[in-house]
Amino acid sequence: VQLVESGGGSVRAGGSLRLACAVSGYTRDTFCMGWFRRGPGRSREGVAGIDSDGRTTYSPSVNGRFTISRDSAKNTLYLDMNSLKLEDTGVYYCVTFGTFDYWGQGTQVTVS
Repeated sequence: VQLVESGGGSVRAGGSLRLACAVSGYTRDTFCMGWFRRGPGRSREGVAGIDSDGRTTYSPSVNGRFTISRDSAKNTLYLDMNSLKLEDTGVYYCVTFGTFDYWGQGTQVTVS
């Protein structure tokens, strides 16, 4: 399984970005997908998740600002980020959870 993130970049506070994660390979046993991030000097934290039934969960720090979604036909996971704050800066990783867990390489988001 390969996960490739895209869509990161630099944005002003209050702005928006859309991250995408293209998933390839065997994914039939995947029961959940999600986004994590690691900010400068901080430990990795879960941001949002979506299960095989489409149910979503969010970290309190992003709830109401971020939206996780997926396009099964395109095997792509998305994270729409609005009202970005300085503390949203970090490397964002997508992950799939199944028999094994797979992580992407990460994409940098910088909010200034």
